[in-house]
Amino acid sequence: MNDTECEVLVVGAGPAGSAAAHRAAGAGRDVLLVDMQDFPRDKTCGDGLTPRAVHALERLGASDLISASAGRPEIHGLKLHGFGGSVTAPWPEHPEFPSRGTAVARTDIDNALVNMAVASGARRRTGAKAVDVDTDLVNGARRVRAVHFADGSTVHCRYLVLAEGVRSGVARALGTRWLRGLVHGVAARSYCPTPFGDEPWIHSHLELRDAAGTAQPGYGWIFPLGTGGEHGSAVNLGCGALSTSRRPAKVNVRRLLATYAEQCRDEWRLGEPDYVASALLPMGGAVTRVAGVNWAAVGDTAALVNPLNGEGIDYALESASDVIDLLPDADRSPDGLRYMWPAHLSERYGDAFSLARRAATLLTMPGLLAALGPLGMRGPLADHLMGSAARLMGNLVTPEDRDLTARAWLTAGRLSSAHDRFWHAESRPLFGR
Repeated sequence: MNDTECEVLVVGAGPAGSAAAHRAAGAGRDVLLVDMQDFPRDKTCGDGLTPRAVHALERLGASDLISASAGRPEIHGLKLHGFGGSVTAPWPEHPEFPSRGTAVARTDIDNALVNMAVASGARRRTGAKAVDVDTDLVNGARRVRAVHFADGSTVHCRYLVLAEGVRSGVARALGTRWLRGLVHGVAARSYCPTPFGDEPWIHSHLELRDAAGTAQPGYGWIFPLGTGGEHGSAVNLGCGALSTSRRPAKVNVRRLLATYAEQCRDEWRLGEPDYVASALLPMGGAVTRVAGVNWAAVGDTAALVNPLNGEGIDYALESASDVIDLLPDADRSPDGLRYMWPAHLSERYGDAFSLARRAATLLTMPGLLAALGPLGMRGPLADHLMGSAARLMGNLVTPEDRDLTARAWLTAGRLSSAHDRFWHAESRPLFGR
């Protein structure tokens, strides 16, 4: 084994990349995990882990990372605020997922998962930026032979897993394109010291106003981080907005974040916001191609992010494990992952993403949230509606669920996908385009 060749090359060592490397190394494959930055390093993120993400980390063997003994909070659900009301929405009971969430700063979780991958047998190389690929053609599709790095080095591989995010230059070279015309997010986050780091609820403000009191097209969040992480007793405080090319979000999220922190300062006894960072967030599978004969995109590179809340760590961990589990089948197929991986993503996430993209696009319409908000937050069905919303925002509906909320969501998702296929080519299931 050396750093010029490997069986599985994973580019990007966030949750998706490290999980893929850990899974592949545990399966006995020769794995090289590469990232352009040295660790530990920070990434712009809300840091919240839903019960689905907790479940994925437990399956990965990372229970110690999210335990109370490590100083992590036990999150019971959401507290939603705005439009003159507040609603408490506990995580629902679910046969597969636990009834608790938590929050871990990305610096902590990324570093821990990288170390877990190395402990499983993966080799690690940091400070190396992937810039280009060598390919050949197999059955009319591109197969990756080697990846070139900015330092002049080259790595030959049998399989390539792309986990750098949607702006990955190698992904673009292989045909992965972010479809900016579909709904995406723009967000900013900060870390604020507070004595309430162990608060057991995620707080989300659905009505945000700027310093002049004008309602803005966005929402705010407060994720308690417990007391055991890099930032001590603190919260991740941030705000985000939905945007499309037709209706772009005309909001300065960093400025709005500062105002939001000031509005919450007394209640939370907040210190000054620090580590302020912002990012664009592709969502809902809004990319054009996610696989070739021997390569696949996972996590954010495949835009596996819920358009309704920006949550993506659970999908990152799931997709990383799934693609490695498909490699034995790819070994036996002349087309490898070319059709197998897009079909898997479409089956697992396609309907839900189609419906969530459509709902999120509606929320970009001026005045719609202001009109519906009071009904959802103060109406006679507020608790039921917001309980269902918390379940959807937590990605806690699976195809196996049979309750009324799940059946309604899954049926609407199938109808939305069918509508995309037959009427809107530009927004049809995207993974294989």
